[in-house]
Amino acid sequence: MNRVVITGLGTVNPLGNNVVDTWNALVQGKNGIGVITRFDSTDFSVKIAGEVKNFDPLTVLDRKEIRRMDRYVQLALCSADEAINDAGLNLSELDLSGVGVLIASGIGGIETLENQHTILVQKGPKKISPFLIPMMIVNIASGQIAIKYGFKGPNYSVSSACASSGHGLISAMRLIERGEAEVMVAGGAEASVTPLSIGGFSVMKALSTRNDDPATASRPFDVNRDGFVVSEGAAVLILESLNHALKRGAKIYAEIAGAGQTCDAYHITAPDETGQGPASAMIKAMEDADITPEQVDYVNAHGTSTPYNDVVETTAIKLALGQRAYEIPVVSTKSMTGHLLGAASAIEALDVCLSMQNNLVHTTQNIIEQDPNCDLDYVKDKNREVQLNYVLSNSLGFGGHNISIALKKYVQ
Repeated sequence: MNRVVITGLGTVNPLGNNVVDTWNALVQGKNGIGVITRFDSTDFSVKIAGEVKNFDPLTVLDRKEIRRMDRYVQLALCSADEAINDAGLNLSELDLSGVGVLIASGIGGIETLENQHTILVQKGPKKISPFLIPMMIVNIASGQIAIKYGFKGPNYSVSSACASSGHGLISAMRLIERGEAEVMVAGGAEASVTPLSIGGFSVMKALSTRNDDPATASRPFDVNRDGFVVSEGAAVLILESLNHALKRGAKIYAEIAGAGQTCDAYHITAPDETGQGPASAMIKAMEDADITPEQVDYVNAHGTSTPYNDVVETTAIKLALGQRAYEIPVVSTKSMTGHLLGAASAIEALDVCLSMQNNLVHTTQNIIEQDPNCDLDYVKDKNREVQLNYVLSNSLGFGGHNISIALKKYVQ
């Protein structure tokens, strides 16, 4: 099978509208959460979210394209453009039939759906936009990227709630391993800071209501955590077969050495308290990468800041890694970005790539009083220089979905 490496990164998220600004924010411990500005949240119990700031899609798209794309697609396209440029892909020299796209999303074009439903109710069915369906569907980000750049390889999307882009990255990796594609533009996008989305998560009691202190609302592993914070954004990674990357002299951020996928088969939203599902995903990822727990240098946790997830994931890490779990850093990117839902796995894989490049593990922010049931090393005080050779990146989703991706430092 082909070895798979990551050669390009791109992102738009609450911390920054490019990779450099995002990484600088992470290492500086900045926070992307604030009061909702995209709609009037007066009547909502939750008034905070992780919004993308100063986003200008005109840097990549023209006005006509923008009018025909949901916000989540715009975020995906701008992230993809940065990743393609970062990878140094020369479209005139590529075999475009060997380049695929797989952009995952948990919800897709919900803003378009909400807006068009309002038009239906207020003005009737004849006033619905003919672009409603192609703006809303989950696969359209992949399709639009392919159309813009001419990529004619495998093209689709996956949706598994908050594990969506993790499953997408794994699927893209397998396509390259089997030789069905040489290059995959893979990641996730979400634009769910909308009334229906925030309202839906709110009535589930899934979200933090720390409206008076947005910057500390996402507090994974803290004893007073009260829910996650919805964020919008996208992250795209360029995956290539190692041979293809070497032939064109590409820089390599990391190698995807293995992956594990499981399901709790337990509950529609709550994780199995035993932690066996995510633990099994981590074990499978290590087996696929042919490594042992002693070789894992860092775990990027799902770390949502919900009462159940953080304890269950801590239990799972200990089940999978044994005593090694107490000896390595475990970090939640969401403590600063909030929860990008279907794009979360991708932004966290991007974070891991940069951590491996810099041999630096940034902090988990907002652990004011660590939960005694969350008893691992969450790097809560200051950034840490660590030689990172193997990293596990975890994501879990409603429906019991669990994924773990094993990333490896590439050494020629």
